[in-house]
Amino acid sequence: MTHAMNPRVRRLHAIGPRELEGLCDVLIDCVEGGASVSFMLPMTREKAERFWRHVAASLARGERIVHAAEDAAGRIVGTVQVIIDQPENQPHRGDLAKMLVHRRARRQGLGAALLHAAEEGALEAGKTLLVLDTASDDAERLYERGGWQRSGVIPGYALMPDGAPCATTVYWKFLSP
Repeated sequence: MTHAMNPRVRRLHAIGPRELEGLCDVLIDCVEGGASVSFMLPMTREKAERFWRHVAASLARGERIVHAAEDAAGRIVGTVQVIIDQPENQPHRGDLAKMLVHRRARRQGLGAALLHAAEEGALEAGKTLLVLDTASDDAERLYERGGWQRSGVIPGYALMPDGAPCATTVYWKFLSP
């Protein structure tokens, strides 16, 4: 049994070179490990950098919140985002996105810590409803333990990194201070 670590989760206000490297490493590891998170194999560093540079620009415009979890050595081993830039008729809602934990750091409490940080950040931004979708059984268990409500399953919603179709489960959660 793995003991829960006491992760350091911090909100990123910018993505500098050190953060870019760590975030790319986590994304590449997750995709290579089979996570359906919008990318197909082969997962190159160029694709990862392009994605994180897009996130950095969106972060700079105030469109999203990004948190990173670090191990004891200060390496980024997990991340989560809340997309707060929503349509005019949905100012209360945010999308939880790209909840990623490096395979070497899983089952140590990082997912729960990142989820908590994302929810707190969303509340601070005035959001009272979060939604997400996932194709991971492990993530489903995490969200359900965190009080998220399962809305339903959409078959064939996306592709796994190897091209196989996969179903996606949609969740929502009301936030309160």
